[in-house]
Amino acid sequence: MSTRFAVPESAEATAPPEWRGFERDDVRLLVATRSGRHLTRFRDLPAWLAPGDLLVVNTSATLPAAVDGQYRDGTLPVHVALELDNGDWVVELREPDGTGWRSGVAPGEHVRLPGEVLLKLIVPYPDADAAESRLWRATTAPAVSRTEYLRSYGRPITYGYMGGAFPLAAYQTVYATEPGSAEMPSAGRPFTAELLVRLMARGVIVAPVVLHAGVSSPEVHEPPTPEPFIVPDATARLVALARAGGRRVIAVGTTVVRALESAGHERGTSGWTDLVLGPDRPARVVSGLITGLHDPQASHLSLLDAVAGKELVDAAYADAVEHRLLWHEFGDSMVLLP
Repeated sequence: MSTRFAVPESAEATAPPEWRGFERDDVRLLVATRSGRHLTRFRDLPAWLAPGDLLVVNTSATLPAAVDGQYRDGTLPVHVALELDNGDWVVELREPDGTGWRSGVAPGEHVRLPGEVLLKLIVPYPDADAAESRLWRATTAPAVSRTEYLRSYGRPITYGYMGGAFPLAAYQTVYATEPGSAEMPSAGRPFTAELLVRLMARGVIVAPVVLHAGVSSPEVHEPPTPEPFIVPDATARLVALARAGGRRVIAVGTTVVRALESAGHERGTSGWTDLVLGPDRPARVVSGLITGLHDPQASHLSLLDAVAGKELVDAAYADAVEHRLLWHEFGDSMVLLP
């Protein structure tokens, strides 16, 4: 896979900004428009949005989706990505040393979880015929609600670049109301309640969707797997009005883009989306995007291209590298306004 840029050494946010001595909305913000790029702070976002712009946020709340399980002859972390409509779970088994996901897993194997829950691996997910898979469809005995179980036994998912363990509250946006994401929809983390009020006072309209994010693939950079989403009727109407009036529809994060583009802009809808945006499927609803910084081989870059165009995305990332912005969920942000 080709690499479009190189992340500078030590350009990873290893802790939330509050643990680094400043507020959520003090992270840096790179504003990328057709007329140029500008480096500011996230709290200055209202200056770059106009009255009548529609800002769409994902109100999914993050679950403590990691637990330690007993598998074969040892202990390993299990990341619980999703709960399917029939109650089955989608899980990822991770190597104990943090080097990646466990390969060589076989259908019918069991993982013993805390609370005397037995997890049985059924088939690879989402491709049941895959010879090797990062994710697995699984059943639990006894049958338990993923949300309730994780609230009792889980901890937030972390990766090797993190500088410690942080409470679940650090992995929530200020508007999170619907528990379900395995990993934080992190593009919205820099918002504060005060900043949202300032945006609304400026005439920016804020509307919600829900998309429960599963478990990412930091090693193999796969496209997102099918994820559940809800676009309320009221949000769909606001999207249609904004587009009819020539106003911008600005998504806070790639999860919001997937939800809006899956629903279209005529009416609200809910279900599961496997939509992948890219050169063959450009964005048709969203006209701007607030996002964190993604790895150079991440599949999310194709979605950014689909919204803002590859030229603007490449220019933004070149500036991000030059100014040594910080990557990952607690890092800096950019807003793409083509």
